[in-house]
Amino acid sequence: MKIKGHYILLLLVGVGCSREQKVSFVYPETRKVDTVDTYFGTPVPDPYRWLESDTAKETADWVARQNEVTFKYLNNITYRDKIRKRLDDLQNYERISAPVKHGDYYYYSRNTGLQNHNVQYRKKGEDGTEELFLDPNTFSADGTTALAGMFFSKDGSLVTILIQEGGSDWRKAVTLRASDKAVIGDTLTDLKFTGIAWKGNDGFYYSRYDNPKGNKLFSQVSFNKVCYHKLNTPQTTDKVIYDGGSQQPQRRAAAYVTEDERYLVLTTSISTTGNELYIQDLNDPKGKLIPSVTNFENNHSVVDNDGPRLIIRTNLNAPNGRIVEVNATSPAPENWKDIVKETSEPIQSVSTAGRKLFVAYLKDAKSQIKQFDNTGNFEREVELPAIGSAGGFGGRWTDTDVYYSFTSFTYPATIFKYNIASGKSTEYARPKVAFNPDDYETKQIFYQSKDGTRVPMFIVHKKGIELNGGNPTWLYAYGGFNISLTPSFNASRMVWLENGGVYAQPNLRGGGEYGEQWHLAGTKMNKQNVFDDFIAAGEYLIAEKYTSSDKLAIAGGSNGGLLVGATMTQRPDLAKVALPAVGVMDMLRYHRFTVGAAWAYDYGTADDSKEMFEYLHRYSPLHALKPGTAYPATLVTTADHDDRVVPAHSFKFAAMLQACQTGNNPVLIRVDVKSGHGSSNLSKALDVTADQYAFAWYNMGVVPTLAKEDM
Repeated sequence: MKIKGHYILLLLVGVGCSREQKVSFVYPETRKVDTVDTYFGTPVPDPYRWLESDTAKETADWVARQNEVTFKYLNNITYRDKIRKRLDDLQNYERISAPVKHGDYYYYSRNTGLQNHNVQYRKKGEDGTEELFLDPNTFSADGTTALAGMFFSKDGSLVTILIQEGGSDWRKAVTLRASDKAVIGDTLTDLKFTGIAWKGNDGFYYSRYDNPKGNKLFSQVSFNKVCYHKLNTPQTTDKVIYDGGSQQPQRRAAAYVTEDERYLVLTTSISTTGNELYIQDLNDPKGKLIPSVTNFENNHSVVDNDGPRLIIRTNLNAPNGRIVEVNATSPAPENWKDIVKETSEPIQSVSTAGRKLFVAYLKDAKSQIKQFDNTGNFEREVELPAIGSAGGFGGRWTDTDVYYSFTSFTYPATIFKYNIASGKSTEYARPKVAFNPDDYETKQIFYQSKDGTRVPMFIVHKKGIELNGGNPTWLYAYGGFNISLTPSFNASRMVWLENGGVYAQPNLRGGGEYGEQWHLAGTKMNKQNVFDDFIAAGEYLIAEKYTSSDKLAIAGGSNGGLLVGATMTQRPDLAKVALPAVGVMDMLRYHRFTVGAAWAYDYGTADDSKEMFEYLHRYSPLHALKPGTAYPATLVTTADHDDRVVPAHSFKFAAMLQACQTGNNPVLIRVDVKSGHGSSNLSKALDVTADQYAFAWYNMGVVPTLAKEDM
């Protein structure tokens, strides 16, 4: 095997001493091929194309050699095990979800602390005796099989559960009788990104693919369909309700049923933004799907109904969102009537319970909940316990109380019971975490991006830290797909903070924090705005003496992995450490893999036009790497079962970065096994976090407090 020499000066910190020792290691040689693609007359080499065959033996051997080098390096960090133990200590607290009523029972999940998966419990009535319902920790010997959803029939007597294996996006569906958990009928397969919509107790609607062949390229995947499954019949006989994929290969469809089970609501989409909307009256034996919206330009969903009166959330002609009503017999937009008008704050979500609408707004990336009756009359703003993020408020028409969760950066997720009539919240379950929130402070600042845009950022740290430019700082963001990053508690993050670190979370353009206009300002030919916002956040933290380039780590996952890759290639001097996780790194070919074509609304594709190709080619992390450049110390993370952002993105990027890197900063890739786009269990998630923290501190030359305790 050919090898490429690379020598790194490692700072090894032992218990009771510190010393410098020169340790050499080599990156595995990565074979190059002569593959060249031509876009609008421009040839683009792809020397590591063979790594896209991520199930091939040669690729598996490459992964094994890379992991060997990576873990040898990480094993030299003497305080790595202490980080992992402290993560366990902080994570080891009981967590309970908000209860949801199905039939006579209230269902909720609980985790005693370090269980790989939350366990499902139930009580008959709010004050009943607790009983175990399902324990996903028993689903597989290695803990990598998970419960991915539970969907009850209206009377609560039946439940269909979705099973996820090894972190994959693919699902299996199993139906149980809730009383004794006996399996009813056969197991449904080839499910992906689906819910389960019961109609009575006879069967349900769901979406599936027909016999997918690996799901690597769209040409290898059959089209998405919505089907009706009748219990105790084979899946092969399921009735196809909608076959949108036959019209467009990337078209996906989903179905749900109104609470009274009168209307089937079907949505179709070709990207992550925008959907068509269809309605069918299930009480009419001859009823057919009636089109409401037949383009993909905006987002729409039916949130409730009152007989034939449908209540729809939409951003049509309202970038920040509004709520309208319309008769189900003529649901076209020209017949819509506003009941909750658009405001300056964007709508994040709409929940219903007790015949009320609970509208969650975002005000500078913080939750604001308003209660309306179902005709749109404002009743009150829900008083939240602090500034942070609230979610929940969902229930049945007959409910008099609902539950919601509230969290912030130093406020562990707490469950509250809310009385709909009085508007009073009562604490239901508060976790006990081994840290003192009074030791920390959170502030929200606003900084200017390159073009003068005002961007918000949350900054969290211990009280009384000195702004001397020496604080290790974790800069994390996302910036895409209309997703909003709001304040939330993460026990793992406390390890960074309690060891003197700063955590910074800017709300970049491309997200949904200020509505659809903010989202569009970070898409397609505006994508550079996202990177500029992130770079400006780092520059702000340095200018204000929170940190310095030598003490800054930039981190993000998925679209956030793209963000890190683009930032480190455009500004390799900005940060000492780069941590791109499951990132979209090849912007010329991303749309050719799994669900990648659905991201074209945000990104555009290299096939669209010469201008779009040139724009993507310019910032694509894989293609922006330049030989002989000193890039940050980089730990790329991905997983073998990631079938959303396929690991080939990370493989090719890591191989190219290793070939281009100069200087002493290491370039490593950590490939998890039997895991996916998100870690397949808690233990694996904590392993990744421990390695990221260790790698970051180590390359910053920082010895965390926990490493000094026994010195």
